[in-house]
Amino acid sequence: MIVLVGKSGTGKSSATGNTILGRKCFESKFSAWSMTLDCYKAKAVVSGQQVAVIDTPDLLDTRFSVDKTSKDVCQCISYASPGPHVFLVVSRLGRYTEEEMWMVQRIQDFFGQAADRYTMVLFTGGDILNDEPIEDFLHESPDLQKLVARRYGQYHVFNNKSKDPSQVSELLQKIRNIVEKNGGSHHTNEMFQEAERKIEEERQRILKEKEEKIRKEREEVERKLQEKYEKALKRIQAEREASEREQLNN
Repeated sequence: MIVLVGKSGTGKSSATGNTILGRKCFESKFSAWSMTLDCYKAKAVVSGQQVAVIDTPDLLDTRFSVDKTSKDVCQCISYASPGPHVFLVVSRLGRYTEEEMWMVQRIQDFFGQAADRYTMVLFTGGDILNDEPIEDFLHESPDLQKLVARRYGQYHVFNNKSKDPSQVSELLQKIRNIVEKNGGSHHTNEMFQEAERKIEEERQRILKEKEEKIRKEREEVERKLQEKYEKALKRIQAEREASEREQLNN
């Protein structure tokens, strides 16, 4: 079970999901916005092995509320039952941003700290290397080194212009190695439960912030109304006193 996570524009759906499965399962077209709005699951037999891939929406997409993102994560958990063998963080070579590191943090926030051990960085756009070893490319980028190091040095490269099936076979072998390093198990329901607890905590925190904001706004409105009322009262009182003085003078 493979779960794909990544920003829009990294080739998460087409350059990765469809490449792994060897057929078009996930929608993809050039767009400024993510085309993946919900979780999707597809299966295929790859090199004689049944492989399931779950494509997820951009966890950093600002168009979506925390409730929507939480719903997507819960849906992913349901699709991935009894648990994924790997989370693939898809990043396009040459387009690294700090948001990639935020994406890694979001995985931990949503799926628990143990997810680190089950996560691999998958670089797309490997054709720009021009046969240069990926290690040389990483050596020139401290940010990418940091990204890979946080994933226990687990990474792979896809040349999406190449039709060589060996790059998929090599990826699957690396995933098997990760599973072996984790005692032959996948990311478990207990880990998901930890993630669900964190999601609920985050949701409650945001709700409290909203409630506090509404309370302060209500108090501000009441304060302004009170000020207007007191000013109006003082004006009426002043007008009455002026009228009484005028009557006395007459």
